[in-house]
Amino acid sequence: MGQIERLVLTDDRNRSIGWGEKLHVHEAGLLHRAFSIFLVDREGAIALQKRHPAKYHSGGLWANTCCGHPRPGEATMRAACRRLFEEVGVAADLTLAFRSRYEVAFENGLSENEIVNVYVGSLTGTPRPHPDEVVAIEMLTIDELAGAVARRPAAYAFWLRHYLRHHRPALEQALRRVVARAGSAAADRRTRHRAAAEASPLKRSAARPPERPARG
Repeated sequence: MGQIERLVLTDDRNRSIGWGEKLHVHEAGLLHRAFSIFLVDREGAIALQKRHPAKYHSGGLWANTCCGHPRPGEATMRAACRRLFEEVGVAADLTLAFRSRYEVAFENGLSENEIVNVYVGSLTGTPRPHPDEVVAIEMLTIDELAGAVARRPAAYAFWLRHYLRHHRPALEQALRRVVARAGSAAADRRTRHRAAAEASPLKRSAARPPERPARG
């Protein structure tokens, strides 16, 4: 038998009030703690994932880079980093963009009732998604994503549409900061590399032994 996954139950102020088994929590619609992640590359494109069709809900839909739940006693940021690597196969430094609350019932009888910490970070490596979790990765800017959602809303997970509808300005601002930081870091690396390349002939010259005077 697989390990039972426990979720953190909360009150309306996100204070922990206990825990519940994952499937029961989603059957009963209990309020619980969650996280969601948007990774963006240096060009400003968001990494989207297509959920495996066998997921317990929203299977086969496009969603943001990663989402999940912290375990009881686990910090939400730590859980987000853990799950990002488990599900998408990348690591990233994450920052909190905003917190959201949403509730939705699905056709299969399950529901979501979450208080979500939404994190952003820079995509610096190649995603290697777990095949049981993710079947495809696509890169879209937020404008491209908004257009795609407007054309085919049923192809995208409810929570992703919720973030775009209710938190787009905060999300855009957070993503711009990530892209700017990544650009600054890249510029710093180029500057250091140029400085090292310029200094290396001097170092070799300094290390060369002095020439012996010619014999008469």
